[in-house]
Parts: sequence; C-alpha cells; structure tokens
Amino acid sequence: METKEKFIHRDLSWLEFNRRVLEEAADEHNPLLERIKFLAIFTSNLDEFFMVRMSGAHKLLASGYNKRDQFGFYPQELFAEIKTRTDDLVKKFYEVYEGPIRDALEKEKIYIKKPEGLSLEQKKYVQRFFDTTLYPIITPMAVDGGHPFPVLPSRTIAFAANIIRSEKNHLAIIPIPKSVPRLLKVPAEGEESVYVLTDYLIKENLGQFFKGYKIQDASIFRVLRDSELEVDEGFAPDLLKALEKELKKRSSAKAVYLQMQEGTTPELLEVLCNGIDFPKEEVVFTASDLDLNFLYDLSASTDKPQLRFSSFTPAKSVYENIFDKIKDEDFIIHVPFQSFMPTCELIAAAAKDPDVLAIKMTLYRTNEDSAIIKALMEAAKNRKQVTVVVEIKARFEEEKNIQWSRELEQAGCHVIYGIAGLKIHSKMSLIVRKEEGRIRRYVHLSTGNYNEKTANVYTDIGFFTCNDDFARDIADVFNVITGYSLPSPWKRVISSPHDLRKYFFDLIDKEIENQQAHKNGLIIVKMNALEDVQIIEKLYAASNAGVKIRMIVRGVCSLVPGVEGLSENIEVRSIVGRFLEHSRVFYFNNNGNGRVFLSSADWMTRNFDRRIELLFEITKPEIKSHVQFILDSYLKDTRKARALRSDRSYSRIKKEGGAAFDVQEYFINHYTR
Repeated sequence: METKEKFIHRDLSWLEFNRRVLEEAADEHNPLLERIKFLAIFTSNLDEFFMVRMSGAHKLLASGYNKRDQFGFYPQELFAEIKTRTDDLVKKFYEVYEGPIRDALEKEKIYIKKPEGLSLEQKKYVQRFFDTTLYPIITPMAVDGGHPFPVLPSRTIAFAANIIRSEKNHLAIIPIPKSVPRLLKVPAEGEESVYVLTDYLIKENLGQFFKGYKIQDASIFRVLRDSELEVDEGFAPDLLKALEKELKKRSSAKAVYLQMQEGTTPELLEVLCNGIDFPKEEVVFTASDLDLNFLYDLSASTDKPQLRFSSFTPAKSVYENIFDKIKDEDFIIHVPFQSFMPTCELIAAAAKDPDVLAIKMTLYRTNEDSAIIKALMEAAKNRKQVTVVVEIKARFEEEKNIQWSRELEQAGCHVIYGIAGLKIHSKMSLIVRKEEGRIRRYVHLSTGNYNEKTANVYTDIGFFTCNDDFARDIADVFNVITGYSLPSPWKRVISSPHDLRKYFFDLIDKEIENQQAHKNGLIIVKMNALEDVQIIEKLYAASNAGVKIRMIVRGVCSLVPGVEGLSENIEVRSIVGRFLEHSRVFYFNNNGNGRVFLSSADWMTRNFDRRIELLFEITKPEIKSHVQFILDSYLKDTRKARALRSDRSYSRIKKEGGAAFDVQEYFINHYTR
C-alpha cells in the first residue's frame, strides 16, 4: 500500500479540524453569541496555520527541495492541495458570516453597520470618535524615493491609497491602529446593539489624511508573515537574547498570506504586491470584512445572556488545609467542570507557609495577571527556594514569557529557560515542606497548562499526590532539566524524548499478546493530535492482530481508520464543542486488569522526539475508576462527536433513539449536582 493511502497528511487533517470548528459556527443548536466566537476561533486558527504551516511549505518550495515527506507528498503537491482547501474554507467561512450569522444577528437586533446606515445622532458620535481618537493616532506613510515601503508586521490591516496631485501619482499606506479596538459600540435605542468597525470610519475619512490631493483609488488589505523562529540553540550562548533578537525579525519576515478587498485596481494590486514581495496569483480577494477576530469583542460586549451557553459555576471543593488534603489522599480535578482553584491554592499556600522550603515548577503558557506567578514571586520574597522552568519558546507566547520570566527573576526566583534543542512541555510542580522532623514533598501533575484563564474553557485533568515514589521521580526530572544529572530509573513516570515512544510500543505489544492469548486486546485513548508515523504503524499492527482500538482525537489525525486489512478494528472520533478538549488519557485493557495513564503529550513526533513530556499511571482504584468513567462518557457523545471514516471524511455520529448526548453538558451536571 502506498504511503498516501496509509496516512492522512497532518496539514490536511488540521484543515479538516478547522472545518469542524466552522461547522459549529453554522450549527443553529449553538447559541448565537457562541457561534460568532467559533467564527473568531476559525479565523485565529487559520491565521496560525498560514504563519506556521504554510510558511514551512513556502520555504520548502523556495529551497528547491523535492522529496516526498513522511505522508507521501512532494512539496509542490502539498502546497497546491493546501491552497485549494484553504480557498474553499475561506469561501465557506464568508458564506456563513454573511449569510446565516448576519441574518441571525439582525434578527436579535445586533447590527454591524457602515456609517451611511447610522442615524444622524449615531453619525455624529462616530465622527467625534474619529476626530478625537482615531485621527490623532493614525500615521499615513508615503511610499516614494525617500520613503521605502513601510514594514507591516504580521496581522496588519491597512489601507493602500493611490493619490494624485499635479497629474503625479503617489502611494500611501494607512495602517489601522492596534492600540484601540476595531469594533466601536455605538449608542442605540431600546434593545438594539449597534457596532461600527474602525475600518469603515477610516475609509469614510481618508481624504482628511491627504489634504490637497485627490484619492484616485483605495483598498483595504491584510498581511500575514512567517512566524517560525530560527534560533540555533546549539550555538546560542544566551538563549534568551538569541530569541529576543529573532523575535525582532518577525515584523519583516516573508509574507505568506495577503488578503485584499475585492475590486482592487490592477495598478494598486501591482504596487502592493511589489512592496510586500508577494505573488499576485496567490492574493485572496474578499468582498466582506477582513480579519473577523473582532467577533470575540462583539460577543463579549453584547449584553444578551440568553444568546450564550447557560452559565455554570465549576464544582469547588473547599479544603481547610490543602497539604492535609493531599496527605490524606491522592485526588484529581477535572477542569473546567471542577474548579481550577485548588491548583492556585496549592502554590499560594506554599508561598505563605513557613514550613515550605522550596517550590519547583514548569511553566509553558500562563495568563495575564496570573495568581500563580504572583504566588511564586511572593514565595521568593519570603525566602523560599523557588525554581521556575520557563519554556520561552512556546509559540506566540515568546515575548510574554520573556517578560514575566524577568519579573520572576527580579523577585528572586531562579529561572531556567529550557534546554537547547528541546521544548519543556511537561506540566509539573514540586513543593518541599518540613513536617514533624522530616521532609515531605507534594506533587502536582497535569495534562494542561498552569493558566487560570484557559482552565475555564479547556478540558484537562490535574493530579495531586505526596507519594514518595512520585516525589523522587519529579525531583529527578527537575534535576535533569536544571542541571547535568542523569535520571535514576524512574518508578512512577515515563518521559520523552528517551523512553515515551518505546513505552507506548510495549503497552501496545502487550495488548497484541493478550489478544492472541485471550481475545481481549483493547486500547482506548484520548488526545489532541495523532500524527507520529511510527506509532500509527504500531496501531495498524495491533488492529491486524484483532486488538480493538477506540480513539478520541480532537484535531489532527493522520491515521486512516476502518480500512480492511489495515485498520478495520480502529475507530476514531473527534469532539468539538463548547470547551476545547485538551486532556490526554490512555487506557490499556491488560487482560482485564486495566491500566490508566495521564500525560502532557499527544502522539506527535515532536512530543516523542523534541519535547520533555511526562506520562504517569493512575493506580489508586477510585481515581482509576473515575478516569475510566471519563473516557467511557466521551465515547457516548452523539451531539458534538464526529466519526472519521475510511474515506477520510468526518460525519456526525447518529444517535439511536432518544435525545442526543452532549458529554460536556453531562459533565457540567455531573460535577455540580
């Protein structure tokens, strides 16, 4: 069987995931303000795809590289297929936005209007806003012999104007400012919510920027640039400075996507493409609004709670002393259905507790105004030994991570900026406490980030323990990361890049053996992405041996299920719903004595070979049973689940009588009742 027949290309699979996000925007079962958030998520996702994956395809083409990748595609084949699919997705995206979404908004008296559609009083209001706020901060930029084409960072939206005076043409660029929101809420009567994009106001007032000149024609456009950073970590004596230097190059990196207003004149198109250095044949034209990220603001600022998912308060357990709680028993929390606060409380309590001697923690992505960051700073000021391993290479978080890394250092924390050639993606905390004449260590491990904001919308599982074996293992992991230590044989965790893939291979091989001996081979897994070719081949071998494999893979899935002679015993489904499915959970039947694992890692090549990840087994019967219950519940979903078919398409799972089962809504009720 040819490689292309055995695998789905990861980039094409990712685009299909974003198609499922778009389907949620079109789904009338979802509340209206949630549907427009799905449109904004689609926009953000596609932007990142262009800035990272499309840029990689561009580089391969430019380099002249002409070999098949691991999925069987030549670079030119892949680029052409990506272009076809993204063009189709963008077309469908605007059909949803301009059709059912705009109609539904107007039905609810929510309007995005152009100035000419406003009442007289509203026109006066927006003009005052332009005169007093927009006009003073906008700087038009001439393009001529003395003024080179301006540097336009990625995600810039701007007007290009062809202006004329004394029969001489000039080009000017007017970037839309990022210092004020693009969406302006306008006073309205009754139940109406009226908004105007600043794009419209600037277009209406372009003449004010070019007094004495005539505007021949003007067009709005948007540019995305390559955002992959190229730091030679092996030769960078100071990774932080090297990364900062590389970040400065992003604003002038190669353009990978250019979107323009439909009807742009050939003359303006020519000078813009020359100035941005972008091929004219790849420009995407639209008659609608550019960059619908403003829909996040529209959803947030519209005061109509009936148009949102029903609110709920995550189930919260109150512990008089969280250290006593962990000493009493291991436990897990399942966010966002259960409150993330115990995680914050653990670090906050450690910062204040006079018996705590040290805190060690990894941070990959966190939120603004983080309670955890504040607690770490407080701990350092309270003379505790605080070690924070910060992954400053976390994509699109680099500048933010560098900033609060320096703040942590200034507070007295010892900050480690990762390991050359690897990303530290594991989520772990270790607290060292003096108790009754001995040292006790408390451990927190998680499938997701230490981020209070995303903990409200990402599903993840956090594990709390003070088990000595876990504590020794995690202490060793920190020593490996922060120093030159080689790990002792670990008892409770498995780590990449050295052991993780082999450990999963051994678990799968064990299921093959059990299937041959006892006919009960079974694997159930939940993850965000599956694209590692080696582990897919191992899953195909297990399927051919008769092992039943049930997979919940939210995003990229390069495995083709249900193919006779290859994968007929494998089922794959994706759940895209109210919350972003982010937890990584693994179950192996083990001849009826099931083994359950949690992990920070997806089954991707980068997780196995280029990241420090952790896998850990849940052995306490009550917790193990609960994690199995979580997995079983996900497999019952008939509302948001879609099955990946052998023809590589995704389709809704048909319910068999009764109401459709929405697993996320079920968990909300389960934990809060």
